[in-house]
Amino acid sequence: MLMRGLAAAVIVAALDQISKSMVLTYFGETECAFRGIRVTSFFDLVLTCNRGVSFGMFNSPGIGSLVFTIAAGAIVLVLTFWLARVRTGFLAMAIGLIVGGAIGNVIDRLWFGAVIDFLSFHLPNAVCNSVWNGCWPAFNLADSAICLGVAAMLLDGLLLRRDAPEANRGEDVSP
Repeated sequence: MLMRGLAAAVIVAALDQISKSMVLTYFGETECAFRGIRVTSFFDLVLTCNRGVSFGMFNSPGIGSLVFTIAAGAIVLVLTFWLARVRTGFLAMAIGLIVGGAIGNVIDRLWFGAVIDFLSFHLPNAVCNSVWNGCWPAFNLADSAICLGVAAMLLDGLLLRRDAPEANRGEDVSP
């Protein structure tokens, strides 16, 4: 299962970086900038940089990408250790999605000092110039993979677990 999860992580991180590169190229930028175009009444393609964490919290240059990069790196290490112990393909894929998304965002923090976000959904015809005001914060493919991975882990933990046989050396032996 380790290889399945790692393959998912590599694919997610690669697709995330490719999509961000395409957005930078589309807007003619080589680094963080603030650009946007209206695509539909409820979706904008934007180029924005998040120096903080989820939903733009702590989005100030002073708090630092270094702290968030180190935290994400530690989380990736813990999840990779867990991944080496799982025995179900579903859980391995869920962990792989989270690891790949975290790696994709860490690459941004190391390269740009912030995470590039570009998908902006909102209520029809809303003007997105504040945190809510009918607008969901912009996000990227890595963020989506992390959310899907967490949802899959919750599904696995809450609904898909069965009585497990006795574990050997602390292995996760869930079906």
